[in-house]
Amino acid sequence: MRLDPTQIREILARTDIGTLIGGYVQLTKRGRDLVGLCPFHGEKTPSFHVHPDRGFFKCFGCGQGGDAIKFVQLLENVPFPDAARVLAKRAGIELEPETPAAARVRSEKEQIFSANELAASYFHRLLRLAPEAEIARAYCAKRGLSAATIDSFKLGFAPPQWDGLVRELTTNGVDLALAAKAGLVKQGQHGYYDFYRARLMIPTYATTGEVVAFGGRALDDSEPKYLNTSTTPVYTKGRGLYALERARRAVGENGALIVVEGYLDCIALHQAGFGNAVASLGTAFTPEQAVQLRKVAERIFLCFDADAAGGAATDKSIDVLIAAGCLPYVVELPPGEDPDSFVRTHGAPAFQKLLDGATLFVQFKLDREIADLRLKNLPPAQAARDAELRVRALPREEWDRWRVYVANALGLAPDDLRKSRFVANPANFAPRDASGARFVRHAAPAAQPLGLERDVLMTLLDEPALVAEYSGKIPQEMFKDARYGRIFETLVARKSELVAPSDVFASFGDDREAVDTLIALQQADRSSSVRFADSAERRAHLDRIVEVLNEGGLDRRLKEFEITIDARLAAGEPIPEAERAEYRKLVEERDRRRAKRLGTHSS
Repeated sequence: MRLDPTQIREILARTDIGTLIGGYVQLTKRGRDLVGLCPFHGEKTPSFHVHPDRGFFKCFGCGQGGDAIKFVQLLENVPFPDAARVLAKRAGIELEPETPAAARVRSEKEQIFSANELAASYFHRLLRLAPEAEIARAYCAKRGLSAATIDSFKLGFAPPQWDGLVRELTTNGVDLALAAKAGLVKQGQHGYYDFYRARLMIPTYATTGEVVAFGGRALDDSEPKYLNTSTTPVYTKGRGLYALERARRAVGENGALIVVEGYLDCIALHQAGFGNAVASLGTAFTPEQAVQLRKVAERIFLCFDADAAGGAATDKSIDVLIAAGCLPYVVELPPGEDPDSFVRTHGAPAFQKLLDGATLFVQFKLDREIADLRLKNLPPAQAARDAELRVRALPREEWDRWRVYVANALGLAPDDLRKSRFVANPANFAPRDASGARFVRHAAPAAQPLGLERDVLMTLLDEPALVAEYSGKIPQEMFKDARYGRIFETLVARKSELVAPSDVFASFGDDREAVDTLIALQQADRSSSVRFADSAERRAHLDRIVEVLNEGGLDRRLKEFEITIDARLAAGEPIPEAERAEYRKLVEERDRRRAKRLGTHSS
């Protein structure tokens, strides 16, 4: 789908970028800007600015920036047309493809979304109404799931027969070959058959609201216990997280997410009032999942099952989360418990108490290392050296604090560790800077624009309507930097369409280079100073620039004249009076313009 500037302009005009980004990032007001932690890199000090009045965002830490469409592109890792489609749908805008023929052809992804939504509605209807779904309803009651929760998460039931969903899809005109690509049905020797049978069905949603996958929970001792959608054109296992589309809205002031292992653990926590819970759908995190979490929150509470496998997975997940810029905490459940069983048995206040007492990742890792050292029953000197190894793997400013903690746990004196003179290898504890494990402040890409060119574009970006007024006064030739020249040329070509700053971004669409350049021209922080108070000041500033440009043109003409005169004099040729008069006129004009610009009187 190709969008023209008019469609892009309408999408951006109807999208409040502050509200949009505020749904993903906790923002606070600072002057005319909204400021928060960047969702695209790990940071502790906010450097991410949103400018609602101008329709763009900019991170002055990592350099990412753009309009609302670009934000969705980066956040969801989708191409420009898909991001535009998401915002168009959100704003109630009907997007027309480039040609009438293309309008009749829906994309494969959209067809799969539609088939998945149809399947989810079918499964949910059966769970609520079908007599054969009594076994699933009884299972939900046993797990303590209320009717409201069942409806909220659109839980469903796949009937035991082999063609229930096949018939539903066929009746609604869904191509079964496409349904097979979606993972809903399989093709056998005698045609297509249902992939999910006699299972509690749990749909997974993309952060943009579409059903992308399903998890089917066995209602008896059947194996596998969970049957999950494999990779499809709209879903890749290990990239998304269950319930993130709703949890991101519940992150709240504490900026934290709770991560559990399975669907029902997550649903149980939501029902208990912990709406910021998500499920990893597998105990070990992938880097892609960690990045998704960091886009929403910095503090991540890991709450996996209280067994050896859960502990090992927690240990591995911590490294992945740190590399993504997260601050992990570990919620330690009593032996034999999982989040679902704990909250049902002990209640929400008890679980909140566990959250309040969660262990910082450093202590969790050190506790595991300490337990390992104890099991080895090492001589004190060797234990001290090994313990110092663990401590020196931490940031240097943390050594003294955790050296005391480790020494006390091992029954040693802190000086025993300090004097062990063991040069620790940082790789033995946590990834260091080389692997991105520590919080790193990224430097923004340095822009080196030419002064006057940058000044002109910055002023026009402040008030795009001025492009039409000054396009005839500012020559294209003044832009020696090709990037700025191309931007100015495009703005002049679309000058009649430029009213708001968002119109500027719409003019460049998915031209990444141009958008990056535009963002680099913006002020870092407008909360402390205002460049121009109003339109009159901008016009006065542009008028002074025009005078400088005109003066520069006169200087060049004078220089050329002087070269010509010098050459004639060197050749012994006379200088005609007409040329002498023209030279004097140019000098007077230059001096007059310079005097006007400087506010003095020419002599």
